[in-house]
Amino acid sequence: MEGQEKGSMDVVNGGANHDLKAILCSPSRDFLIRNNGDQVTVDNLKGKVVGLYFSASWCGPCQRFTPKLVEVYNQLLPDSKFEIVFVSGDEDNESFSSYFSKMPWLAVPFSESEIREQLDELFSVRGIPHLAILNKNGEVLTAEGVGLVQEYGAEGYPFDPETIGKLKEQEEEAKRNQSLQSLLVSRNRDYVITSDGKRVGVAELEVYQSLKEEKKDFEIVMIPLDDDEPSFKEEFGRMPWLSLPLQDQLCEKLVRYFELHTLPTVVVIGPDGKTLHSNVTEAIEEHGTKAYPFTPEKFIELQEVEKAKMEAQTLESVLVSKDCDYVIGKDGVKIPVHELAGKTVLIYFSAHWCPPCRAFLPKLIESYQKIKEQGKAIEVVFISSDRDQTAFDEFFSTMPWLAIPFGDKRKESLSRLFKVRGIPMLVALGPTGKTISTNARELITSHGAEAYPFTDERLKEIEEGYEKMAEGWPKKLKSALHVDELGLTKRQFFNCDSCGEEGQIWSYYCEECDFDLHPRCAFDTDEKGKTVEAEAGNSEVDEKKSGEGWICDGDQCYKK
Repeated sequence: MEGQEKGSMDVVNGGANHDLKAILCSPSRDFLIRNNGDQVTVDNLKGKVVGLYFSASWCGPCQRFTPKLVEVYNQLLPDSKFEIVFVSGDEDNESFSSYFSKMPWLAVPFSESEIREQLDELFSVRGIPHLAILNKNGEVLTAEGVGLVQEYGAEGYPFDPETIGKLKEQEEEAKRNQSLQSLLVSRNRDYVITSDGKRVGVAELEVYQSLKEEKKDFEIVMIPLDDDEPSFKEEFGRMPWLSLPLQDQLCEKLVRYFELHTLPTVVVIGPDGKTLHSNVTEAIEEHGTKAYPFTPEKFIELQEVEKAKMEAQTLESVLVSKDCDYVIGKDGVKIPVHELAGKTVLIYFSAHWCPPCRAFLPKLIESYQKIKEQGKAIEVVFISSDRDQTAFDEFFSTMPWLAIPFGDKRKESLSRLFKVRGIPMLVALGPTGKTISTNARELITSHGAEAYPFTDERLKEIEEGYEKMAEGWPKKLKSALHVDELGLTKRQFFNCDSCGEEGQIWSYYCEECDFDLHPRCAFDTDEKGKTVEAEAGNSEVDEKKSGEGWICDGDQCYKK
């Protein structure tokens, strides 16, 4: 920056407060800009809480956070004591201008690259989006502005420790005294809505629940997480229950309050407003109305029922349904289920359209054929999630085993029984028909045909064999190929950074650098010494280490 030494920035950073004019301006510029080109002098920030927003158009997490920040900014705008200054991480003026056009606040001009770089350093920006919030005296209140805005919205203003502390206390108090009012009522709304737009007061809902309790009735309130209003209306129009309004500020708050991790999630609130269960989705899928009233006592009862079912499980109870007592082979030949009795049966949930399924299939075929060649009793039954008969026929034609017919209703009951959440999934049933493992896909992937018959005892034998394999090997060693010490580590799969070949089970590994060596390559390295080290100097691994740029992990983008 012309006329301003970098050392002066260090002085500003070293003090208790930041002089906004000193850190945001240059000798030839004392203003910030709006997206319409207007210039606003930095003096206009005096007496205001200021957020320095480090962001970029290419950053996915930034694009997701910016609309939320705009919403909060607009809510606080009437107060006029809060301002945001955009510090761009974009690489060209066109990208900056396009992104800045969506922002109602100020920005450091894109041409001031030195100022922007010095601000990055001054506020220790290691990832974006990053929001540093300063009080009216220029003191940094928090460097965690992104999280505070996401969690508290405009209620967090002015984002100082006192305000955030009070909000946390209120949340704890609300949890201790949870009610429908505390969960569903906000400062601006005390109602939920029906699919035709009518309002139902939350207070009425409390009375409704009390009156209907004896009739084993209950109400559902949807918490919509959509961004698209037509999609929300279409979906809500098919539902008989209530909902919070779309994009209501409480929707995100309830996601955090109930620590939501999966969708869909059904939280059950009792007549007294307290949480009965954090998620009954699975119980509803498996038991339907039998899961009501979702109390701890009811779930204990259901667990006993499930335990009894598992103890009594047979191949027929799994694969036979009414008059569907067969599976099919090639050309649609029907094979009675009872003919599979006494075999280890793998239930294979898969589909042609699924890339991981297609990737796993050759490994499963190879293992299946090896097990058969060894004279062991095994069969696989394919359960298709394909979208049409043609896709099913094409995929099944590549398999050497059996299937249930495409569109067979047993698929739904099997998916519920084995809690299928994703494909491919492979379930192993023992010779009596009882479930041995619902994780047979990983066992085949890791051990191939050696995993048969998929029992805990067999896995224990395999693990003991691996431990015996590594007897006498050093737990740690130094390699000429890598600066840091490498530790002997179990790795399901890896690519050796010396020979480039795939490896399994044991690796000499550096977690920090994600660096792997086959044990044989690690031992060879010690013998070859400097020769191998010289070859490694030209490896792709070294090239990757020296690269510069950013890495995005979904929530934030970081500098390498």
